[in-house]
Amino acid sequence: MNKINYTHKDTKAVCACKVSLDLLGDSWSLIIVRDLFRGKNTFSQFLNNDEQISSNILVDRLKKLRALEVINYIKNEKDKKIKEYYLTDRGIDLYPIIFELQFWTINHVSFNESENTKAWGKSTKDQSKENIIKAYQENYKIIRAHKFGF
Repeated sequence: MNKINYTHKDTKAVCACKVSLDLLGDSWSLIIVRDLFRGKNTFSQFLNNDEQISSNILVDRLKKLRALEVINYIKNEKDKKIKEYYLTDRGIDLYPIIFELQFWTINHVSFNESENTKAWGKSTKDQSKENIIKAYQENYKIIRAHKFGF
């Protein structure tokens, strides 16, 4: 896997955190990655998430994530118009970030939690972070291999 070629408009050195936020720090990219971990993998499934992404933004983010090689897709065998998206290994490597964002929010922010958030919080309560992250990543790879053949 080759590294993403990032060039900043300035020629001066840039912080790694800034680069990550430039590439993935919009309102939707990590939500799409999260949804892929949750088993969603088609355009219509992404549109029907709790956060209600608009179709034009979804198209843009899917293209962006593909260009970054975070996701890819195959065409559905029964209906070639349907693209089934999946996380690449680069995308799977984002799970620790998603985990930590969720963990931090649950522990430090008072908010109206979705049912998915409540269930995730309960399921991760008595386990180590390392074990949870490893399990999510490994389980996704097993599901990807079974569904997509790699």
